[in-house]
Amino acid sequence: MTASDLNADPDPDPDPDTVRDRDADLGMDRDITRRDFLNGIAVGAGGLLASAWIPGMAGHALPTPWGAGASQSAPIPGPQDAPGYYPPALTGMRGSHPGSYEVAHSVRDGTFWKAAGIPVRTSEHYDLVVVGGGISGLSAAYFYRARNPSARVLILDNHDDFGGHAKRNEFRPRGRLLVSNGGTWSIESPFNYSTAAAGLMTALGIDPPALQAKCARGAVYKGLRAGVFFDRETFGSDRLLVGVPNRARSEAQPDRDATNGLAAEQAERAAKAAAWQQFLAASPLSPAAQRDIVRIQSEVMDYMPGLSSDQKKDKLWRMSYKTYLLDVVKADPRVIPFYQTRTHGLYGIGIDAVPAQDCWAIGFPGFDGLHLDATPTGGRLSFTALGDVTPGKNPYFFHFPDGNASIARLLVRKLVPGAIPGHSAEDIVTAHADYGALDRAANAVRIRLNSTVVGVKHIGGDATSATGVEITYGQSNGASHKAYTVRADGVVLAAWNMMIPYICPELPATQQTALKYGVKVPLVYTAVALKNRDAFDKLGVASVTTPGMYHSSVSLDVPVTIGDYRYPETADDPVVVRMERTPCQPGLSARDQQLVGHADLLTTSFETFERSIRDQLGRVLGGGGFDPARDIDAITVNRWPHGYAYEYNPLWDPEWAPGQAPNEIARQRHGRITIACEDAAAASYTDQAIDQGHRAVEELLSAT
Repeated sequence: MTASDLNADPDPDPDPDTVRDRDADLGMDRDITRRDFLNGIAVGAGGLLASAWIPGMAGHALPTPWGAGASQSAPIPGPQDAPGYYPPALTGMRGSHPGSYEVAHSVRDGTFWKAAGIPVRTSEHYDLVVVGGGISGLSAAYFYRARNPSARVLILDNHDDFGGHAKRNEFRPRGRLLVSNGGTWSIESPFNYSTAAAGLMTALGIDPPALQAKCARGAVYKGLRAGVFFDRETFGSDRLLVGVPNRARSEAQPDRDATNGLAAEQAERAAKAAAWQQFLAASPLSPAAQRDIVRIQSEVMDYMPGLSSDQKKDKLWRMSYKTYLLDVVKADPRVIPFYQTRTHGLYGIGIDAVPAQDCWAIGFPGFDGLHLDATPTGGRLSFTALGDVTPGKNPYFFHFPDGNASIARLLVRKLVPGAIPGHSAEDIVTAHADYGALDRAANAVRIRLNSTVVGVKHIGGDATSATGVEITYGQSNGASHKAYTVRADGVVLAAWNMMIPYICPELPATQQTALKYGVKVPLVYTAVALKNRDAFDKLGVASVTTPGMYHSSVSLDVPVTIGDYRYPETADDPVVVRMERTPCQPGLSARDQQLVGHADLLTTSFETFERSIRDQLGRVLGGGGFDPARDIDAITVNRWPHGYAYEYNPLWDPEWAPGQAPNEIARQRHGRITIACEDAAAASYTDQAIDQGHRAVEELLSAT
């Protein structure tokens, strides 16, 4: 098969034999490591998923309830107790995997109780129940135990693994362990960590600057550069360009003296313009689009003459970056596809829905001549952008090989001794978790997976006089559901805030409305294990932006060697490639784009993802000899229909008075029930998740 065969335009009405031939060329029939996934459900040995009665799990099904409303004192065995249960090694459709959301959707749709019947009452009672086993929920359990060391805590989570969005993917191409993040990527924040969040990092043994200095392996990719792939569907022809010039705006150089400062700056501008001209000359873009991209990237032009910095900012937050480029910079419309997806990674939406002022703050080009003050004054900024112009931020970045799954694993190690061996932030990466140890009756802290909370209510009185809280959780095998109840002195709801009104209807109506306001950002982190990285080396590229394709980026994983984990060093070593997709719908409001994305992800099959992944990698890397049928070892699609917390967007959201933003109203304590999760901060960062867990615990302890 030649590259031209692979990249040929698809027939609008393809012959079935042609489709089969193309699928064969892509390797859709190859025996890669899919962990026996069939229509999204794992079967066979090693395929233990969230459902309690999936095929191959007959010996580990939940027991039949002992009668409607009856009590039982023994712990309820679940799939996590089965021998060999180890979710990080599963491939195929992960993230919000099949089995993790069916119960919640049935509660939302009003069908759960018809199928589940009367809950089975267990005799379990805890000082605290935490709903949600992500970093916020795990942190809440940690902070509660720190204040009350004798407390008994139960953590309930709907997924088959702990960590929330901080999930871990494992691969073993040619027998070598490779790990990658299935969600939350790194330890960073727009602002300094709070005392509580920084203290937790210290307690877990995480020193980000020290780990970054010791473990980062940037030299592994020495000589490999960034590229852009222009796809035929968007730009007219398939073409990979390697060696992208600096894409950020130019920064002032305060150390230059007055004599040669201007000349040096002009020389740098000219060199930058020449670099962009040379780069774009080989692209399929029109001459007008090339000219305007060069202008945007290198020109110093005041597009808003006669206005002060604050007046310019006031205009910029009221328009999108797309509008700024088209209506203010007067760029050719054909430049928009080149920039459209550059905001996907931070915001989950394109430049049509992100304020121009945000794009200035985070370093996008086209603003050099406006001479804006590098301060937060003059206009509204999102949480993320505000951090880029707020002085005094200390560096706080580190990427574990499995992203922030290592933080979740370190928290579990603290909470459930014996579940994960080891003692440091360096040995956590290769430590093998014992999932069967998470929910033992002897544990002070128990973590019960595959358990979706469907009801939370006060008992013994109303919210002001109640003596406790009853928590009902459901487990599912698809259409069939079963429900069980436990009781606690208090509850922290560290779950997706929009779901809370459905499970806790006693909350005040204003609070329920506020909880439903934020629409989480859908996204996909795809990890592909390759048998080697030879094609990347031959092309001289480490990362490729693919602005018109199904996934908007393709990149080699971040090289980190830590503890006993060794990152692949040579082109012949197996490697993990990361791909990102944000299924937004340009032209709609941010919240509506995300609603469209939710539906897109939940209705897209793994087969569709796999075909798109193979096609995209074949086209992008084909010039380096890459063959998707031969070179792919395994594929994991981390699908997050409800991913990032909703971050308020000045284009679409009003400016609320202090204390009146939806997240502030939504997180108010209600008797013995408090609310955490990054949704409560309206900011999807690890430190915010930790802070909300800490606040929720402090509120609960002050009330009880």
